[in-house]
Amino acid sequence: MALMMNRFGGKGLYILDEPEAALSPQRQLAVLCRIHDLIDDDSQFLIATHSPILMAYPDAWIYSCSQAGLSRVEYKKTEHYQITHDFLANPERMLQRLFERDG
Repeated sequence: MALMMNRFGGKGLYILDEPEAALSPQRQLAVLCRIHDLIDDDSQFLIATHSPILMAYPDAWIYSCSQAGLSRVEYKKTEHYQITHDFLANPERMLQRLFERDG
C-alpha cells in the first residue's frame, strides 16, 4: 500500500502480481481508489489477482488462464467471483458441502 501511495505516479505502466496479498478487504478497496486516481492520471495497470474486489474495477478487461488457453471473461463469470458470492450468500450451506464425507 505504501508503495502505491508514495512511489506510483501518473502516466505510468504498472505490472502487479497479487497486490491484494496480506491486505484486508478494506485495504483492497483503498487500493482500488488509488488505482482509479492513477488511471485518471493516464496510468495503466496489468494485474494478476485472485481478488474479486480488485477484479470489480469498472471496465476492467479480465482474462482467465486455463488449460484451454487465455480467454477474456466477464467479472461475474469468474470462478473467484462465483465462489465468493456463493459463500457470502450462504456460508452454512457452503461449509456443509465442504465438510461432507462420502461413504
